[in-house]
Amino acid sequence: MGFARSPLPHRHLLLFVCSLLALVSFAMPLCFGQTYSGKPQELPWTQEMKKYPGLQEEFARLFVKIQQAVDFPPPRKESRLLPLTPKAGVFYIAIPNYGEVAAQVLKVFRQELQESAVLRDWWTHGQVADSAPKIESALKKFSQFHQYLGDEIVISATWDGKEPTFLVASEIRQPGFRKFFQQVLGEIPGKSRGFRLLEPQELDAAKPKSSTEELLVLVRPDFVVASEDIAALRSFNIRTETHSREFAETPFGRRVLQEYQGGTTLMAAADMQKALEKASTTTKPNDVLQQSGFADMQYLVWGHKAVAGKTISEMELSFISPRHGAAAWLAKPRPLGSLDFVSPNAMMGATFALTDPSQILEDVKTLAGPSKAGAFASIPLVEQGLNISLKDDLLSLLTGEITMEIDSFTPPQQPAWKVILGVNDADHLRQTLNTILTATRFEASQEADNGITYSSVLVPSGKTSTQVVYALADGYLILGPTRNIVADSLWLHRSGNSLAKSRKFLDSLPPGRSSGASALFYEDPIGMTAVQLKSQMPDLAETLGKVSAAVRPMVLNVYAEDSAIREISTNQMFDTTGVLIVAAIAIPNLLRSKIAANESSAVGSVRTINTAQVTYSATFPKRGFAPNLAALALDPRDPNAYSPEHAGLLEEHLANASCTGDAWCTKSGYQFLVTSICKLKVCKQYVVLATPISDSTGNRSFCSTQDGVIRYKMAASLTAAISATECKTWQTLE
Repeated sequence: MGFARSPLPHRHLLLFVCSLLALVSFAMPLCFGQTYSGKPQELPWTQEMKKYPGLQEEFARLFVKIQQAVDFPPPRKESRLLPLTPKAGVFYIAIPNYGEVAAQVLKVFRQELQESAVLRDWWTHGQVADSAPKIESALKKFSQFHQYLGDEIVISATWDGKEPTFLVASEIRQPGFRKFFQQVLGEIPGKSRGFRLLEPQELDAAKPKSSTEELLVLVRPDFVVASEDIAALRSFNIRTETHSREFAETPFGRRVLQEYQGGTTLMAAADMQKALEKASTTTKPNDVLQQSGFADMQYLVWGHKAVAGKTISEMELSFISPRHGAAAWLAKPRPLGSLDFVSPNAMMGATFALTDPSQILEDVKTLAGPSKAGAFASIPLVEQGLNISLKDDLLSLLTGEITMEIDSFTPPQQPAWKVILGVNDADHLRQTLNTILTATRFEASQEADNGITYSSVLVPSGKTSTQVVYALADGYLILGPTRNIVADSLWLHRSGNSLAKSRKFLDSLPPGRSSGASALFYEDPIGMTAVQLKSQMPDLAETLGKVSAAVRPMVLNVYAEDSAIREISTNQMFDTTGVLIVAAIAIPNLLRSKIAANESSAVGSVRTINTAQVTYSATFPKRGFAPNLAALALDPRDPNAYSPEHAGLLEEHLANASCTGDAWCTKSGYQFLVTSICKLKVCKQYVVLATPISDSTGNRSFCSTQDGVIRYKMAASLTAAISATECKTWQTLE
């Protein structure tokens, strides 16, 4: 199937260009050995800009050409892979085949190289020249690789054990995939050892993976599937033979299928009830989660879809019952009048429509629990000292609508900011604020202009004071650092020149939705990025400015319903941010789960090795303890033969005959090593060491000696043995 032009190709392109710029700006110092001492200095990118005048204009031109020429994958309304997903699936991610996109990008780039002397000169002679052929080759291989695959790649996961089991699957569209894959692996030194290719007839006799670094790949005539678990591949193979549709018939499967019906390009989904159920079996019951209302989460689904001829991104967090507790703090959609005070030139803004602020305070007290009750014990004393009621004289006077805005940010200067609060009784609130200022003896002054009273307060901040100006008008409380900023905000509201009335904002609203919402986030991505880069990389900041016209502002809209919270956006940058936020929450938790499982397995293995050492010393008293793991392992020549050289006390997944000297054995993300102190072939002391393969497989190393006590140390992966004396300095494992 070919690729049709996406209605909004720059949505995908923006992510590509931002990734390219990030690579250039952050990778170049590493590639060229540049170190930074914190002092101002000329960065590699700046050096390149000076050496090749006009290069930044060429990048801007390249961006536009790619946007105009590249066709992106169309929405998919069905999937052959979804029915083949494991019935117990907890996570589901569907990604389009971007192979043709890579080919088109490479074609446009090469054409631009021919037409642009400055770009060609930089690519062939600049600091990136050594990597240029590899980059082009990688894009070409990526395109060729995906020519063999179908329109979709699905990543699913079950969570039956201590950690999730992932499965990656795709259709095969033409024969020859296995041969091509082997060819690609052969061109990457050392990588072929990390893959084991299997055919369906090899599955029954296939052994589990031989190391934690190995990925098992099943290549069928119609599908290619990869996993770390041989059982997952066998199960997939059975489902294809029996034409199973078990997952599609589960409630979670039907929810995922619903995303396809409207047409989707990218999609990610999680069965939150199953995930929470799994988490509750490995951790203590979380009362706070129950009280917050988030224990009732059902599904988290994110995806691109077409609505009224417009491509949008939508994230839905559904609940098994009506929202309550903290999950119900967001009010149902309503007009957000505070947006009429926001500048159309704002760099960033956020608006929330909250339910009763007084009730939110009570919920916070409940969530804090008895252990944090002291934090709220002083509230009655404060109320007595100020002669006000926090609930009646402050919180009940607010509508729950709050907007925060940043108009400019040029470090080290303070940002120009505004806060706008909805008010339902301005006179009462003015009296409350005056009472608080009088009681706290803050320096305050007032000035009236055109019927508006501006109050200026100096708030102590360290050795200095920060000025805050506020005014109550038109049903809102407006705060800012200067009177001019507050006055400008009121003018925007009354003149109709605010962000909420601007065309760029209105064009960013989802189809069929008004400006009413439960929350809204706005950002000028180019402006924010350029400001952050301006001091260190002014040329790159200028380059970003040149492509800003092609990028719309980021607007994310949130709509709270009785049993769901929905986020809708028409801009790729916020879509990407949403995915990254979910990833920042989900991936670390999955990694922590895997790390915890690996560490638990490592501790169990150390105990097993200690037991094997005791057995070895009792079986071969003239040898004492085993000098290494090989001596505790099975004899590779005869598993039924037992000797001091191979006592057969440990299974082969933990120890083998090759683990002699300083050679490590590997299991479940950890490396194991046994060393002994031997005299005249009699070993009276030993040290067993377990250390993670990398930071992603474990955070702690473990050791033990002949005393049988297991100790640990928070440290990076160790590369050499330690002494018994050093082991005994580590912290004892409780």
